[in-house]
Amino acid sequence: MQVNIHEAKTQLSKLAELVSKGQKVVIAKAGKPCMDLVPHREGGERKPGRLKGSITLAEDFDQTPDEVIRSFEDD
Repeated sequence: MQVNIHEAKTQLSKLAELVSKGQKVVIAKAGKPCMDLVPHREGGERKPGRLKGSITLAEDFDQTPDEVIRSFEDD
């Protein structure tokens, strides 16, 4: 289902109910889709460091080749 922004503002409660029941609602501006109305999902707790030891960088990671630097500097 697609609704324009004005309709979405005036019928937000109804649209929220539809979304909670699994209906897809797209909100459009000037007839073009610009956002989706989706149900809230609880996110998992972030755990800093949980990937420690599983990511490696190449030994030359911080060494940029001259040709790459030149390609950014040339007009």
